[in-house]
Amino acid sequence: MTSSGSVKNMTGTKEAHTLSSGNINNNTNKKKAKNPLLHLIAGGTAGLVESSICHPLDTIKTRMQLRRTNTAVKHAIARSSMVEPIHRSTSSLVDPTSIKNVMRRSTSTYDPTTLAIKKGLSSLSEPSTAFRSHNPTAPLGPAGTAVRIIQREGFVSLYKGLTAVYTGIIPKMAIRFLAFESFCDYFHSPAGKWYPGPVVFTAGLLSGLTEAILVVTPAEVCKIRMQSQFHSMVDPTQLAKRRKYRNVLQTAMTIAREEGPSALYKGVLPTMIRQGINQSVNFTVYQKGKKIWEEQNGGPLASWQTLILGGISGGFGPTTNNPLDVVKTRMQKQVIVPGQTPKYTGILQSVIMIAKEEGWMALWKGITPRLLRIMPGQAITFATYEAVSSSLRQAGFFRQ
Repeated sequence: MTSSGSVKNMTGTKEAHTLSSGNINNNTNKKKAKNPLLHLIAGGTAGLVESSICHPLDTIKTRMQLRRTNTAVKHAIARSSMVEPIHRSTSSLVDPTSIKNVMRRSTSTYDPTTLAIKKGLSSLSEPSTAFRSHNPTAPLGPAGTAVRIIQREGFVSLYKGLTAVYTGIIPKMAIRFLAFESFCDYFHSPAGKWYPGPVVFTAGLLSGLTEAILVVTPAEVCKIRMQSQFHSMVDPTQLAKRRKYRNVLQTAMTIAREEGPSALYKGVLPTMIRQGINQSVNFTVYQKGKKIWEEQNGGPLASWQTLILGGISGGFGPTTNNPLDVVKTRMQKQVIVPGQTPKYTGILQSVIMIAKEEGWMALWKGITPRLLRIMPGQAITFATYEAVSSSLRQAGFFRQ
C-alpha cells in the first residue's frame, strides 16, 4: 500500500512537473502585448531622431514636386491673352506673319525690352547668363535643389515645417506601433513569437490608415504650407515678403480660419492610401527579414542589422505609390478660395491633369529624394525603436 501510494505520488508529481513545464514553454512562446506607454516613449524617440536627421530631404522632395516643367509653363503662356504676341509664338491662335513683323520691327529698333522678350527673358541681363541663373523651370536634381535653397534662403530653410513634424511625430509613431500590435492580436491569437504574413500585412495596412486619419494628414498640410511659402525655386522676389506661416499651431489656425477646418484634411484619401501601402509593405518585409535573420543568428538582431532591415523595408512602398504622394502634395498646397473650384479636386482628376499638363513622368517627381528620405528614415526608426524598447525593458521599466 505504501509503495503503491509512493508510486502514485511520484507519478502525480511527475505529471504536475510536466504540465508545469508545458505551461512555462507555452508562456515562453506566447507573444505578449507591449505596454502602450512603451510604444509612446520608444516610438516618439525614434520619430524625433529620424525627423531631425532626415527632414531636409523631405523639404527638397516637396520643393521638387511643387515645381512645374518648362512644357507646362509654355502652354500656360500660350493660353494667356495678357502677354505680348511675341511671347505667344507657340500659340496656334496667333498669325505667324504678324509675329514675324513684330520681330523684324523689334530688331530694327534695337529696343532692349523688346529684345529681352524676344529672347524669352524676364530681365535685361545678358541672355546667356540670365537664362541660366533666373530660369525658374530649369530642371534640378536633389543636390541642385538643396544648393539653390541654401543660397537663396539659408541653410535653416531646409528645416522648414519641422515643428509640424515634431508636433505629429510622437502620436503618429505611438499610433502606428500600438495599432499594428493591436490589430495583430485581434486577427490572430498571439501564440508563438511570429505572426503569419497575411496578419502582418493587414495589421500594417490598418495601422497606416489609422495614423493617416488621426495625425498625418493635418500635420502634413501644415508642414507643406510652411515648406512651400516664399518658394525661391519659383520667384526669388517672394523672399522680401512677410512670412505668413510661422509655426504649426499658427499655421493650423490660419488655414482653419481662412479656408475652414476641413482644409486641414485636404488630400486625406491619397494620404490614407499612401500610408496604408507604406506600412503594410514596411511591416511585412521587416518582420519577414527579422524572422529569417534571427533564425540564422540563433538570437536577437544587433542594432546594425535592424538598421539594414528597416532601410530595405522602407524602400518598397515609395517605389509603387509615388504618384499618390505627388497628388497629395499638390492638393494640400493649394489654397481654397470660397466660391471657386480648386484646381485639384480628386485623385483621378489630379493624376490626369498633372499628366496632361506636365507629362506622366511628373507623377514621379521627387522619387529620388523621397527614397533618400524614407529609406534611412525607416532604418533609423526601427533601429531606434528596437534599441529604446530593449533598453527600457532591461532597465525594469516595462516587464513582459
